[in-house]
Amino acid sequence: MFRTTILSLLCLLTVVSGSPTPSVSQPENAISERAACSTRPASFVLAGDSTTAVNGGWGTGFISFLKSPAKGTNIAKSGATTVSFVEGGYWKKVMDQVKADAATHDVIVTLQFGHNDQKEDKNISLDQFQTNLENFAKEVKAAGGTPNNVTDNLHNERLRAIAAAEATSSPYIDLNKASIAFVNAIGKDAAQAYNRDPDDRTHLNEHGSVVFGRMVADLILGHPPTVSANDKWTPAADNCFVGAFKSNKTLTHAIWSGLPA
Repeated sequence: MFRTTILSLLCLLTVVSGSPTPSVSQPENAISERAACSTRPASFVLAGDSTTAVNGGWGTGFISFLKSPAKGTNIAKSGATTVSFVEGGYWKKVMDQVKADAATHDVIVTLQFGHNDQKEDKNISLDQFQTNLENFAKEVKAAGGTPNNVTDNLHNERLRAIAAAEATSSPYIDLNKASIAFVNAIGKDAAQAYNRDPDDRTHLNEHGSVVFGRMVADLILGHPPTVSANDKWTPAADNCFVGAFKSNKTLTHAIWSGLPA
């Protein structure tokens, strides 16, 4: 959705779709498969770059699907890397929110970075990128929250996000894989409708945020990151987060059936 998530929507059509899927040891939607569900309402704290942030990312659409007493806070910052997010004070805001909510809520921190980390002038190696994600996860856990990596559309960064999740025994959702499957299914012309600007294939307009925000919600609710004709999936009644989201059966069906939504 960005770059599947967000989405360099069109670049996903061919470049990333040919990337191999890594061998992983945990379910791709492990966030929804915890051994025991919390009795507290969910608090989703979103950390990342512009592919998650307000005005261009999936975050606003995602939060619109939350149902009280669940809540969401979008702290993602346009242009952020895993380094600048800390240096600019945004990670402190994330941790402050986690600590404030941990006593009353089941806090989940989504982590989606890579779009800017991969730029040569940022001087962030893949090893450092993965280490930074691992450190984020450790800090979230220490504060009483659950980190949840969200894969970026870039192949190497996707693999490192998954590796960071595995290294810290943390869940992740494969937004990269899901977004590519959806965009490939609907085609280039339909995908253009989600762009914030005609020539901007990285950021989402308002409707695009809703569509891909729904995709993220459904991944958290346990949908596999694949599309199939006439998909009839519904979240399991015992899913840990089924009570946190408003349902939109029409949109969910379109997304996972590979239809323009």
